[in-house]
Amino acid sequence: MQQVKAKKALGQHFLTDLSIAERIARSLEDYRELPILEIGPGMGVLTQYLLALGFDTRVIELDQESVAYLGEHFPQLEGRIISGDFLQLSIEDYMPNGPFSLIGNYPYNISSQIFFRLLDYRERIPYCAGMLQREVAQRLASPPGNKDYGILSVLLQAWYDVEYLFTVDEHVFNPPPKVKSGVIRLIRNQRQSLGCSESLFKTVVKTGFNQRRKTLRNSLKGLFGPDYDYSDPIFGKRPEQLGVESFIDLTLRLEALQAARG
Repeated sequence: MQQVKAKKALGQHFLTDLSIAERIARSLEDYRELPILEIGPGMGVLTQYLLALGFDTRVIELDQESVAYLGEHFPQLEGRIISGDFLQLSIEDYMPNGPFSLIGNYPYNISSQIFFRLLDYRERIPYCAGMLQREVAQRLASPPGNKDYGILSVLLQAWYDVEYLFTVDEHVFNPPPKVKSGVIRLIRNQRQSLGCSESLFKTVVKTGFNQRRKTLRNSLKGLFGPDYDYSDPIFGKRPEQLGVESFIDLTLRLEALQAARG
């Protein structure tokens, strides 16, 4: 069977440097006790190393040409190739009960959506690694006080320790993307609860960053109301200056305000 042709509509850029594929696979080798799900395996450049390292591997692939290629070249994946969209299919239908790790050379056009979905399954996914557009990878791993720090940074770092591992140049892909890539690793932290409404926490974070150039006194006025006491110094800050705990604190204040208002 011929090589799979990269499809622009699917955001496909096939990694050609095998040493990088091996480094990505090895980023989770300390957690081989868990089954692993690879998103978007393409022609299996990463898959081959996951199998070689002894991971109990399943793959999910939307591109039917890639599905056929994997079936022909990786007989050990028989019954473990899921044909479909990670963003749409129910994970319970194809992953066994219990925790599993997530990995992939994630399609650039849906990488943020993949990590939002990861949050929905955070109790089942203690470990995650993979490659995505460098700008997005830096954003996810960015600490407070950095211009890259944003909504998904806060939401992910509430539940995971996020580490930027290394940068990948454009020329090791076919076709080469127009941007550099970055590899990150996420390890579930010990937090079991935010101690506040999770939906309200997301609202506070998103509302703050939707007007990130403004101070929180201005950006959160629609939530707290014009008559709220904004004298606390926290409201004089911009959202990128706040860590997870500060956003939790703001959410608790808003919960108390809403309860007082009935």
